[in-house]
Amino acid sequence: MARYADDLALAHMLADTADSISSARFRAQDLHVTEKPDLTPVTDADTAVEKALRATLSRARPRDAVLGEEFGAAAPAAGGGSRQWVIDPIDGTMNYVRGVPIWATLIALMDNEEPVVGLVSAPALGRRWWAGVGHGAYAGRHAAAATPIKVSGVSRLADASFCYSSLTSWEEVGKLDAMLDLMRASWRTRAYGDFYGYMLLAEGAVDVMVEPELSLWDLAALVPIVSEAGGEFTDLTGRPGPGGGSAVATNGKLHTTVLDRIGLDAV
Repeated sequence: MARYADDLALAHMLADTADSISSARFRAQDLHVTEKPDLTPVTDADTAVEKALRATLSRARPRDAVLGEEFGAAAPAAGGGSRQWVIDPIDGTMNYVRGVPIWATLIALMDNEEPVVGLVSAPALGRRWWAGVGHGAYAGRHAAAATPIKVSGVSRLADASFCYSSLTSWEEVGKLDAMLDLMRASWRTRAYGDFYGYMLLAEGAVDVMVEPELSLWDLAALVPIVSEAGGEFTDLTGRPGPGGGSAVATNGKLHTTVLDRIGLDAV
């Protein structure tokens, strides 16, 4: 972890900046909301956060590439290497727009296409989660108030708390029946959605979190946190990491069972 300690410290600084911007605009009467080509909303807070983080990274890590949800990819300065910061300025924008406090800024560092640092900051919840490869996973209000987190030891689906995204998304990928069967087989089901289900998984509060259609900025920060907390994170084909456009995150003990019930054949 020593090689990424400075990067994790920088991620906390970036999150502090993001929190100050997003918190000030949350529930603002003059919040400006527009619609992107994919029909999802974007607010002036989304764009302001991403611009601020990109500006800091351009000064602090000029040789690193940057990928963000709102402004795409930015190439590194000449002589840059294999590192890329991945930013979702506000994950849960629909919640943010409606005044629901479950939203967060997601910050990740990829090295050779592997997520090595992840931080999720949810200021309206007063909580932050972070991890670095080989360092462990932590949660707290800020870095100075860190508590180690760990996934649950639940080993039977009948005892598991199962978290998911909207059912319509599973219908779109042709997996609604399998999804409903999986839900019926679980002890408890809740649609916490977005980043929050994965963070509850990393803390051991839920045991499974699944989503069928996602982008890299939705996932990159989550993988180190879940993995360092002792969990397992793959796409629906069982491929590890955030690159597959879908997510199956579990406490590890339930992973094969979940994939057998809802997974996709590798392409």
